[in-house]
Parts: sequence; structure tokens; C-alpha cells
Amino acid sequence: MNPDPADPPPPATEVTQWLAQIDASDPTVTTRLFEMLYNELRRLARSHLRREDPGHTLSVTALTHEAWFRLSAQTRTEWKNRGHFLAVASTMMRRILVNHAQARRAAKRDAEFVALTLSGLEEIGAVHEALLAFEAIDARAAKVVELRYFGGLEIEEIAELQGSSPATVKRDWTLARAWLRRELGGPAAR
Repeated sequence: MNPDPADPPPPATEVTQWLAQIDASDPTVTTRLFEMLYNELRRLARSHLRREDPGHTLSVTALTHEAWFRLSAQTRTEWKNRGHFLAVASTMMRRILVNHAQARRAAKRDAEFVALTLSGLEEIGAVHEALLAFEAIDARAAKVVELRYFGGLEIEEIAELQGSSPATVKRDWTLARAWLRRELGGPAAR
């Protein structure tokens, strides 16, 4: 059962308690947690998919569920809180989309007489590669780009997730955009 999209998110302390109890052998806990975080995961997925081509074959629901399956299978991760979980979920969604784009590009290379519109696939791949390179230089600022560009989060939300001030996030965002603009040879993200 999916929660009503109009429902407000559950209190952070309640989510944190459920995250601490995640156990693959107890489906009740994972089901309850999924229900609590479903709307927020869909919001993240919707934000990620906004940057994709209109003909994208992954839906918001498919991306949400794929990310959930991958996240719930992680047994060694010690979830700190809801924010930590959502930040990792955003990263997971980005990886799913990059893998999906690469698989589609490979499938198109093998197909005959297919009209190729690779602009969106190339763009997300280029941003992903540049972001990986930038991560080696400034991991915190790279995380800001990931959460803002791919996750669609606002400055204040990122500051809360990272435990930093909005001013620090703004500085990181400005630095990262300038670096990415130089690397990608064009205008930076919003």
C-alpha cells in the first residue's frame, strides 16, 4: 500500500528509529520504512527524471522502487538519520540513471536503422564523469552538486542534510558550478 502523496513526511526521529531496525530478515520493518519514505523517494526520483529526455523508459515509480531495492539490500550501512538515507538514495538514483543511459547507448549501437537522439544521454554521462573528477578535488562540493542538480534539493535542504550552513552550501555550489562549467565547456546547471 502506497501512502497518500498529500501526507506530510513522518517525524525525523521516527524514521531514524526505523532505519536503525532495518533487517532483511524482518520484512515488517522494511515495509513500514518504505511506506514512511515513499513520498520523499518519489520526489527525489521525479527531480532526477526531470533532466532526462521525454522518451525515457524509466518511470518515477520504477526509479523509486529500483533505488529502494538496492538501498534495502545494503546490510553494512549504518543509517544515521532520514537525511543520510535520502542523500544516499539520491546518489543511488543517479547511478541507476547513468547505468540505464549507458545500457541504452550500448543497445542503440547494436541496433540497425535506429534514429539516435543521444543529446540527453551524452549530457548526463558527461556531467556524471565531470562530477566524479570533481569529487576527487572537493567531495563536499561535489555532493552539493549531486543533491542540487540530480536530487533537486534546495540550498536549505542540502545544508540540513550535510549539517552545514546555507552560506557554506552556496559557496560550494558556486565553486562547483564554475568548475563544471569549465570542464563541460558550457553554461552550468541552474
